[in-house]
Amino acid sequence: MIRVSIVGASGYAGAELANLIHKHPEFEIAGLYVSENSADAYKAFSAIHGKYAYQIDRTLIPISENQISKIVAECDAIFLCTPHEASVEMVARISQAGGIVFDLSGAYRLSDLAVIKDYYGFSHKFPDLLNEAVYGLAEWNENEIRKSNLISVPGCYPTASLSALKPLKEARLIDNSVMPIINATSGVSGAGRSANLKTTFCNVSLNPYGVLSHRHLPEISEHLNNPVIFTPHLGNFKRGILATITLKLMDGTRPTQVTKAFKDAYEGQKLVRLRQAWPSIQDVESTPFVDLHWELDEKTGYLIVVSAIDNLLKGASSQALQCANIRFGFESSRGLI
Repeated sequence: MIRVSIVGASGYAGAELANLIHKHPEFEIAGLYVSENSADAYKAFSAIHGKYAYQIDRTLIPISENQISKIVAECDAIFLCTPHEASVEMVARISQAGGIVFDLSGAYRLSDLAVIKDYYGFSHKFPDLLNEAVYGLAEWNENEIRKSNLISVPGCYPTASLSALKPLKEARLIDNSVMPIINATSGVSGAGRSANLKTTFCNVSLNPYGVLSHRHLPEISEHLNNPVIFTPHLGNFKRGILATITLKLMDGTRPTQVTKAFKDAYEGQKLVRLRQAWPSIQDVESTPFVDLHWELDEKTGYLIVVSAIDNLLKGASSQALQCANIRFGFESSRGLI
């Protein structure tokens, strides 16, 4: 069995990951950890997430920097479900100790130090590790993931957006004179478990946020190798992301070319579903799938692509487990369907 530890296990994504590991035929939980100053320290995991009562009966242990080497020695891999400020340092310490790490934060998703400073507000102290990090978009970077000890798991909005756009980019169908426009809406769980008046159900309405400044904008653009316009929205529902993407295709592009691009990209990929109808959050909620559908207006050359994922699963924990499956030599979808 592959023994793994989860840091940040009390949060939404961390809890989902713990459940996936608990049920996985090849993996087992070595330890569940929270930050030193967490209010959840020493609490029972199932006391916080009651649906796992009598299933995952473990104590949430606070982790300090001087424990990293010991934890690395006691397990085969570590998942970080921590804020980027914590992940930056923790990834470095795990790497120094020779560990394998899957980081679900944004700390190692970008390669440009200036962009990191602009969008995350800090100067990255580990540029060498940035160069080593592999972007864990599971369906697209399998070969790199398989060989890496530092996998940076993509953000939820980028996963939904890149899954829809990369087949078209690879097939050279995008008209680069017009930037793709991404309008995406996420459930409130994307804001995390910490109490915040702005994300309580009584205050949430359908509204845009982070307009032209959201940190997932450069992530999407870098890993698509194409500039985009990205506008995120917060919806008054718990979980899921629906992204509606409008883009201009090269003159003369036919619907059959679009269909071929998606089928070529995702043939044999069990967690990508090419739907015959417009996706919905209801269809992907609590699943590891990304659902895609598209329609081309041949008169104008504009294409509409809609992508739907569960932000806590395909947008975080289940994609992290996909990466772990690949890294340890199992089928990408092992333990997920």
